[in-house]
Amino acid sequence: MSLLVVGLSHRSAPVSVLERAALSRGTQARLVHDTLAAEPATEAAVLATCNRIELYADVDKFHAGVAELSTLLARHSGVALDELTPYLYVHYEDRAVHHLFSVACGLDSMVVGEGQILGQIKDALALGQELHTAGRLLNDLFQQALRVGKRAHSETGIDKAGQSLVTFGLEQLADGLPVTEWAAGKRALVIGAGSMSSLAAATLARAGVAHVAVANRTLARAERLAQILTEAGAPGVAAGLTASAVEMTAVADELALADVVVSCTGATGLVLTADAIRAALAGRKDTAGPCAAPGPCAAAAGTGVRLALLDLAMPRDIDAAVHRLEGAGARLVDIETLAEASADAPMAADVDQVRSIVSDEVAAFGAAQRAAHITPTVVALRTMAADVVAGEMARLNGRLPDLDDKQRAEITQTVRRVVDKLLHAPTVRVKELASTPGGAGYADALRELFDLDPQAVAAVSRADTRADRHTTARESA
Repeated sequence: MSLLVVGLSHRSAPVSVLERAALSRGTQARLVHDTLAAEPATEAAVLATCNRIELYADVDKFHAGVAELSTLLARHSGVALDELTPYLYVHYEDRAVHHLFSVACGLDSMVVGEGQILGQIKDALALGQELHTAGRLLNDLFQQALRVGKRAHSETGIDKAGQSLVTFGLEQLADGLPVTEWAAGKRALVIGAGSMSSLAAATLARAGVAHVAVANRTLARAERLAQILTEAGAPGVAAGLTASAVEMTAVADELALADVVVSCTGATGLVLTADAIRAALAGRKDTAGPCAAPGPCAAAAGTGVRLALLDLAMPRDIDAAVHRLEGAGARLVDIETLAEASADAPMAADVDQVRSIVSDEVAAFGAAQRAAHITPTVVALRTMAADVVAGEMARLNGRLPDLDDKQRAEITQTVRRVVDKLLHAPTVRVKELASTPGGAGYADALRELFDLDPQAVAAVSRADTRADRHTTARESA
């Protein structure tokens, strides 16, 4: 296995660097295409979330692969290589598998145990399949990572170790109050209609807010999300909830009405400036002071917070200068705030159980990959043996032309049985040995002992790869 991952995350880099290195979907597509075009790589996939950017590749040279992937990450992120390098981490072979499986289980998340990462891994795999940059290794790897993540959540209490980033962010805004108590009766503004924004809207609805306004550049998506929130029977949502969809041009008006704002868009620039927040605060009915009269801040009595803002975007949607507006009644929680808060979050005992699951799954995945590596050699050996049998039977037919069909068939079957029995034990044993650490050398030994044509082995591998891609495309469709 020649799997390589080069990346950076909230654990290795400050938020300011992650923010600058954030990749749009279009940039991700260009990155994996350029990775595949690079000499060391034969497969590529990118996992890009609000707090990590990781490039996975199947490479034939480790050092050249690290140099190439690092250069490509710098080029496409727009952060100079010499500035990016101190924050990059590198994992290879089994360590790379262990890393992705840990990520899938939520062990490497900002909030331990959060399950949103599974959807992001699924998206990364879907992009690699769509662009045909994920071959057998990366398809197997990402699909197994999804299974391992689901297993961790179903077999352990890892969910108790942390919450989704949305819930964790709302808890920080609630400042010690139960979120349901803090959110009750509030008016919320959600900016964006993607997966994270949709989760935020649903979480706010379940927490008990009275109204959710959804703003999005594509109004139809905002309308769809608002409709889903108010559909009869929506799980956990109070019957009195109302929701509306608004144009992005109406955000300023909504800010003057909202108690809480959650923003998570794919914008490359600021969505809400400090001036916009200042103007919204100035235009509110409670301008005489925090909670001077019943109104938007009533639920936050005693806190002085008139407008609570949660920024889950990377790069940031809300100007960091809003932190300086606390005296005016604004409170901002962003990715940087969450990173600091999560450092002290309690770890559940189930984390150790998840780590054990990850270790077992990494060993199983490595054994399966090593066993699969020798399969083309075994197939090539059996094909050569079949050709030898066919050649010898043709020679026998020339020497004994008077044999009838029944006699000829019986001799052919006998010879095939002898060859199969001679090959059975060594081929089964070599597959077992190949699945052990360091077992890759057994394929080379088999090719050398039987003088197998390397081109014949490569042809089997290419045929298997084409079949895998055809199956993947069919399953994706």
